[in-house]
Amino acid sequence: MTWALKRQIIYLLIFLALFGGFGFLIIYPHFNVAPTCFDNKQNGTELGVDCGGGCALVCSFQAKSINVLWARSFYVVDGRYNAVAYLENPNKNAGVYKIHYKFRFADKDNLYIGSREGDTFVPPGKRFAVFEPAISTGNSLPVFTSFEFTQTPTWVVVKKKKINEFTLTIGDTTISNINISPIISSTLKNNSLFPIPEVKTVVILYDDKGNVINASSTYTDSIAGGATVPVNFTWPQSFGAGVTIAKKEIIPLFNIFSVKFK
Repeated sequence: MTWALKRQIIYLLIFLALFGGFGFLIIYPHFNVAPTCFDNKQNGTELGVDCGGGCALVCSFQAKSINVLWARSFYVVDGRYNAVAYLENPNKNAGVYKIHYKFRFADKDNLYIGSREGDTFVPPGKRFAVFEPAISTGNSLPVFTSFEFTQTPTWVVVKKKKINEFTLTIGDTTISNINISPIISSTLKNNSLFPIPEVKTVVILYDDKGNVINASSTYTDSIAGGATVPVNFTWPQSFGAGVTIAKKEIIPLFNIFSVKFK
């Protein structure tokens, strides 16, 4: 083998090595894609397909079911009722951004009167309420009220830091006009440094035996960081003679997925 031929072979080997190296750098990323929470595969630390482990989505088998503690309808005026479902989310660090629900109403003979549908969020690890106002029932009395979610919840992890940061404190609560048109007044304080938008607050009233008397709701557009705002609940008529309110449970509700550190 001549020196010229050897030199050509060496040049060819160097060229092939460089070409192979560049080719490897180009092709390798396509065959070695890092696991993600959006690739429709169970990989990495995931416990299911794109859920669990380091993913924001919670696998369905990890999440506990939402408990419907009770659902009731409350008289407002003739032919109009408010409906309330009292619920509990046992998942301390997971919530639902949006889920569809349905109330159903029946009379004393369990004959169907009507229904009301809507959407709500599910806050992490607490009891909460779903409130539907001004339901028209005509001449029928809604003796039986049921509540159900009509979708499978999509659970999302909520970091403990966020849960601890965004909290609302209820101030002193008073009641007036109890025998005419009851008014309950209180305040909400935003304990965080950041605004909390779209706060819906529900009040549930109980007698001395723990029975639910009535409920109402009010809405606040936004509460600035560190601010305190008034909240008032009203009813057009009294709760009836001899009714004693022993406990007032005020439940401020906001979608924790809508609040941000900024």
